[in-house]
Amino acid sequence: MNTYEAVSLMIMFSMFLISLLSLIIAIIKLYERKK
Repeated sequence: MNTYEAVSLMIMFSMFLISLLSLIIAIIKLYERKK
């Protein structure tokens, strides 16, 4: 595994985490609006 593969893997993982976080935040906002 070279440096380029490691960097691309980290970028993919961070983008996945960011999308997951934004999804959770959107669900929380929708849930709070229903109350």
